[in-house]
Amino acid sequence: MGTISEKILSAHAGTEVKAGDICVVPVDYMMSQDGTTGLTIQAFRQMEAKSVAHPDKYAVVIDHNSPSPMESVSNIHKEMRTFASDHGAKLYDMGEGVCHQLVPESGNIVPGNIVIGGDSHTCTYGALNVFSTGVGSTDLAAALVTGKMWFRCPSTIKIVYDGALQPGVYSKDVVLSMAKTLTSNGATYKALEIYGTVIDDMSVDARMTISNMVVEVGAKVGIMACDRKVSDFLKARTNRSFKGVEASLSAVYDKVIRRDLSDLPPQIAKPHTVDNVVDVDKVVGTEVDQVYIGTCTNGRLEDLREAARILKGNNVAPDVRLIVAPASKEVLLDAMREGYIDALVRAGATLIAPSCGPCVGTCNGIPSDGEVVLSTANRNFKGRMGNTKADIYLSSPATAAYSAMKGHIADVREVLQ
Repeated sequence: MGTISEKILSAHAGTEVKAGDICVVPVDYMMSQDGTTGLTIQAFRQMEAKSVAHPDKYAVVIDHNSPSPMESVSNIHKEMRTFASDHGAKLYDMGEGVCHQLVPESGNIVPGNIVIGGDSHTCTYGALNVFSTGVGSTDLAAALVTGKMWFRCPSTIKIVYDGALQPGVYSKDVVLSMAKTLTSNGATYKALEIYGTVIDDMSVDARMTISNMVVEVGAKVGIMACDRKVSDFLKARTNRSFKGVEASLSAVYDKVIRRDLSDLPPQIAKPHTVDNVVDVDKVVGTEVDQVYIGTCTNGRLEDLREAARILKGNNVAPDVRLIVAPASKEVLLDAMREGYIDALVRAGATLIAPSCGPCVGTCNGIPSDGEVVLSTANRNFKGRMGNTKADIYLSSPATAAYSAMKGHIADVREVLQ
């Protein structure tokens, strides 16, 4: 025993758990969103459950289709509101924001916790030294009833990113580079422990971008250390005491990957897979029809700040649509106070409610046939944004903003170096 995952699962199980072991452990927090909660409620009822074991540890979030675009979705939202009210769960209604921003903001999770969610990007909270992962709706329903969840303890890959990122290169570029190196199934059911001077230099916002996307290489969790930045982030949101979980010096890893990222250029994921990643110079000049800045990956305050810094005093290219969705109401209000929203809207951006926006292709900004979209989201699968005939590229918010201004994919280092 010695990896962070082994230590967290062991502490919850009350006995030593090592990679490969099956364990049943209490869960510290649970979440589901409007794409999965309907199935969770259905499974809950099929189990003939009468109550949620720990309603104070469960949040229901309306974010994927917010506001509702159609009657059937509105009925699901109504069912969610009723279920949350009947069982005493926390409800985040439309306009509150994206689940993976709201949960860290809430102060309900701290280092060493086990968190599950009815969404594959629940791994985001690994940036807070939390063992967090997405689960199926039936498993989530069972956890609501029992307060517990079963896991096979994952083995761990240790990743160390050293050096210093050059101007114009961000955490999104780091995780896209990770996807290129590991490929989409290179860490299936593994835990990733992510370290290095590059990570140390990042804000918590930036770290969450990386943990958010570890599922794109198949990983179960993507955990980082609890340092001063994490402690300060959490102390501003909770009065709960906590202590970070560190790996033992004797921890056994599947492998250790070390890279110096000082020379890493901006990265772009080309259609139609997240691991189809190239250096930006390979796609510079590719014309874009729509640019989207937002999502649980890159809709945080820091992301909007970088986009606003580039676009302030400039204009979005005439033939480009720029859509911006803050990740939460808190982010929106902070961005308004700091002037970022003013800069973006004056440059030509269309601001939509804090939500997932066009990410999953159910509302707000579905591209038309043959269009090219540059997005700060975490996935670019065919049809991801609602049209199988559109091409989706992925980038950092800075690259997205600069490309929106130029009208084609561009190297943001041109203006930042």
